[in-house]
Amino acid sequence: MNPTIRAVIDTAALRHNLGRVRELAPRSKVLAVIKANAYGHGSVPSAVALAGADGFAVARLEEAVALRAAGLRHRIVLLEGVFGTDGLRQAAHHRLDLCVHEPEQLAMLDAWRGDHEFSVWVKVDTGMNRLGFKPAQFPRALSRLSACAAVAKPLTLVTHLANADDRDDATTREQLDLFGRLTAGVPGERSIANSAGTLGWEASRADWVRPGLMLYGVSPFSDTTGQGLGLRPAMRLETTVIAVKDVEAGERVGYGGAWTAPRRSRLAVAAAGYGDGYPRNTPSGTPVLVNEQRAELVGRVSMDMITIDVTHLPRVLVGDVVVLWGGGVPVEQVARAAGTIPYELICGVSQRVHLDVR
Repeated sequence: MNPTIRAVIDTAALRHNLGRVRELAPRSKVLAVIKANAYGHGSVPSAVALAGADGFAVARLEEAVALRAAGLRHRIVLLEGVFGTDGLRQAAHHRLDLCVHEPEQLAMLDAWRGDHEFSVWVKVDTGMNRLGFKPAQFPRALSRLSACAAVAKPLTLVTHLANADDRDDATTREQLDLFGRLTAGVPGERSIANSAGTLGWEASRADWVRPGLMLYGVSPFSDTTGQGLGLRPAMRLETTVIAVKDVEAGERVGYGGAWTAPRRSRLAVAAAGYGDGYPRNTPSGTPVLVNEQRAELVGRVSMDMITIDVTHLPRVLVGDVVVLWGGGVPVEQVARAAGTIPYELICGVSQRVHLDVR
């Protein structure tokens, strides 16, 4: 069966992007972030392609277990940690590193009576105000972890950057300064940089970098694409023309008649919609490629279909290929048109889209 819509994943691009991380941070180890199904690219095939990384990071326990079940033996960090004794037992069984960021996790480790020692990444909140011990709590957390028999020493010290995607914002510099003060003299490796930090803030490239978005060839900055940063997009979202029809000038198209034909027009209907993860609010005029030629979306995105103005193209037939993003249509451009961020688009590719890993 030939799927009508597919996300074509270029594993050579993933490896290229990992190499770009190595170029930018040659003295850092790389923790490749493959949470959320590797940002929509498939967690196991992406991890296999990124086997040259020094470790993997996921958000949740089930993501790590799936990697272990696939035979991956890399260091794996649970960025959210665990939240119960069963989770702690599974983390021990699968030899997972834990991010520790709140007091209940300290208490669980204190109560652990197994023979496994956990590698811990202790997180300090330097301004993100999401996960992590507040600066006033951090010394006590360090003391408890240092005294805990269940925890391997030394700890890894970690924080997360809130505004690194804005290279003119002073917040990142303030976070780096605070992290430096809080961890001064504390033994252990440091990890600060996400993709934006790795690309834009040299001072954040510590012992470990934690790239996510850039591994998939996408820019974290609003003013450039991944290709402009020396990255290669790893996902090409393709679909298929399922109908071609003519409409007269003045005829309205799609739900709500949101687009009116300004002239006699030829339209291609393609099998893609918000049921596949293509945003409903993507406006008319958003670019796509039809047979590698540029065309524009017209009318409202529906659950299973979009409509494209192909009046200017020489010949479009049922079965022709439509590229929604990737290649000549950067996902960053589509995200701007839809009023969102590229993270949401690639992570939002739905389960019914066939993953074609190459």
